[in-house]
Amino acid sequence: MTAPWADPACPHDDRVEALLAEMTLEEKLAQLGSSWPGVERVSGNVAPMQDVFARHTDFAAASKNGLGHLTRPFGTKPVEPADGARQLAVMQRELMAGTRLGIPAVAHEECLTGFTAYRATVFPAALAWAAAFDPALVERMAHAIGTSMRQVGVHQGLSPVLDVVRDYRWGRVEETLGEDPYLVAMTGTAYVRGLESAGIIATLKHFAGYSASKAARNHAPVSMGPREFTDVILPPFEMAIREGGARSVMNSYADVDGMPAGADAGLLTRLLREEWGFEGTVVSDYWSVAFLRTMHRIAATDGEAAARALEAGIDVELPDTLCYGEPLAELVRTGAVSEDLVDRAVRRVLRQKAELGLLDADFTPEAPAGNSVDLDPPAHRALARELAEQSIVLLDNPAGLLPLSPDAASIALVGPCANDPNAFFGCYSFPNHVLPHHPGHDNGIETRSLLEALAAEFPSARIAYEPGCPVRDVDRSGFDAAVTEARRADVCVAVVGDRAGLFGAGTSGEGCDAEDLALPGVQAELVEALLDTGTPLVLLVVSGRPYALGAYTDRAAAVVQVFFPGEEGGGALAGVLSGRVNPSGKLPVQIPRTPGGQPGTYLHAPLGGHSQGVSTLDPTPAYPFGHGLSYTTFAYDRLEVSAEEIPTDGEVEIGCRVRNTGERTGAEVVQLYTADPVAQLPRPVIQLTGFTRVRLDPGEERRVSFRLHADRLAYTGPELRRIVEPGEITVMLGTSSTDIRLTAGVHLTGPVRQVGHDRVLHTSAHVD
Repeated sequence: MTAPWADPACPHDDRVEALLAEMTLEEKLAQLGSSWPGVERVSGNVAPMQDVFARHTDFAAASKNGLGHLTRPFGTKPVEPADGARQLAVMQRELMAGTRLGIPAVAHEECLTGFTAYRATVFPAALAWAAAFDPALVERMAHAIGTSMRQVGVHQGLSPVLDVVRDYRWGRVEETLGEDPYLVAMTGTAYVRGLESAGIIATLKHFAGYSASKAARNHAPVSMGPREFTDVILPPFEMAIREGGARSVMNSYADVDGMPAGADAGLLTRLLREEWGFEGTVVSDYWSVAFLRTMHRIAATDGEAAARALEAGIDVELPDTLCYGEPLAELVRTGAVSEDLVDRAVRRVLRQKAELGLLDADFTPEAPAGNSVDLDPPAHRALARELAEQSIVLLDNPAGLLPLSPDAASIALVGPCANDPNAFFGCYSFPNHVLPHHPGHDNGIETRSLLEALAAEFPSARIAYEPGCPVRDVDRSGFDAAVTEARRADVCVAVVGDRAGLFGAGTSGEGCDAEDLALPGVQAELVEALLDTGTPLVLLVVSGRPYALGAYTDRAAAVVQVFFPGEEGGGALAGVLSGRVNPSGKLPVQIPRTPGGQPGTYLHAPLGGHSQGVSTLDPTPAYPFGHGLSYTTFAYDRLEVSAEEIPTDGEVEIGCRVRNTGERTGAEVVQLYTADPVAQLPRPVIQLTGFTRVRLDPGEERRVSFRLHADRLAYTGPELRRIVEPGEITVMLGTSSTDIRLTAGVHLTGPVRQVGHDRVLHTSAHVD
């Protein structure tokens, strides 16, 4: 006879209650824990404090009462995809056969630049997705990532990162979607929809405030008031839950104003669940429950740490069960912790397993026959190429040097990122995240450096390559050779930037925070030496964060920025240099003028801008948020605003005509900004409120319109309630936050209106 919880015809809640009634305390707690088989054999960290906390318990012992999660069966070491799928299926069968209730585990993996597994497609880093300003393309990419994960037995992905950038020195800027909460929200929500549509649980991280740490130091405290937290940090998470359907949230390591997120019931329960209506699971960032004892020092024992986290609302402890096992069980047995709190979390975990089909009586872990699993199929590579091409930002091209002439006789290709395909990968890509700990393995995918791609793009040109210097080390021994080749060439392409890694192994990535925003190592000196040759210089920056480029804006013949473009990055960059690809990316973060120009986010109130003599420091960037040039030009005209006045609960349509006035087909990102000149509290000088990408042939024109609801103008007022207030609002259409082409005023009428979590969250766009 089939147990009631195993009957897929029964409602999920009934199945969960039947199973919960059958479980012992130990079986319940097992569903709130996890196991990371084999991690103790990994040389080098792929997670913070792994060397301290990694367990040495065999899988059978760790799962004797069941198991909530299986941690990274593919993302810990290189394994052939089909072999990995078979190994995962074996572990699931052992778990089912070796436990009384036979419940499979949720298998989770990282998937920030694609499925973090050997031989899987390496897509561009998240900051590059944002630079494309194309949520629909990001959604397609995420769906592709999800299909790869599902075919090998994975259920949950630990992405996207919805942290809004506040300080570019933070090592994890590359993992973010930029410095504007609306851009982050729209792009991150698209990623969630794509991953969830493939049947993979999307996990929002890091909830919340992680990116605003003091001095940009990873895990440092966050000093932030409730208004900034509400208006800047929280909106992407809210949209990804309400409009994206995300089913999991991961807590932040940070403490905000002294409160660790992992122990904050106001954040994880009252806001997330009671106000926003979230019904999924909250999973801990790796070892963050134990960190309540070891790092935050708000618990004396592992059991106390577990109690704090469970009461706050963390349902599952990842990546191993350190605190939610026997330390928590002892407190429940003594009555120090109510078993009702355990049941609350177990219900959420079991409901999710029911949704995934893991409780069904006929669930059988299956693995592919033979070696037929392809995690890097042509369709995925095509998506990676499209996204890489759209993410490249042409910052400057004053004399029109780019695109390079197809008849270029000689090109000097210089710089430490010019002949290294791994320079195109983020820190959570498998080649940079895992393979450094497994020497002797190739990347497992086809990759081309820029040198290789440029040779194919310009087959008749003489291309002389010199690295010049390393990415990080202070070594100038290659300067002379690089300068010699630059002098001999018609044009010099200098490829500088980052090498992503983990915990100090790179110049960008988790645990790789920067003291300032100068190019790493002696790369800035190399660029100066190349500029001094007099040969026209194309400065090409491949990085995970924006670096200060103000010293080169008047001297370089062209400047190009790309944020870790993935496995197809070489061909995409070569295509931009040749003109085969017309660049259309826009900056999701500003490019600072000087290395000390921090914090430099565009989203600031009046006192955050240039003070006109009040201070000797000028935060004006070298290149502003939203900036990006093309090999064609675009004209904006015929501004139309549907109403001069709207009530504080109304909406207005804002539109214009955009025309390609150049000789090449190109794509323009039309950006809608708003400003609130007089409000009860200081408001941002300018703020992105909508955007859309439009492709135009030479001479073609199209009408672009936005439907702006008054809810989109809401902010946290003096009483810490989100309000829309009457008054004059400026609406602006442009090609960047400083290149505004059309401006109008709209007057909001009526009373101050308080809005809640049912408010309108996005601005719809339409292209005729």
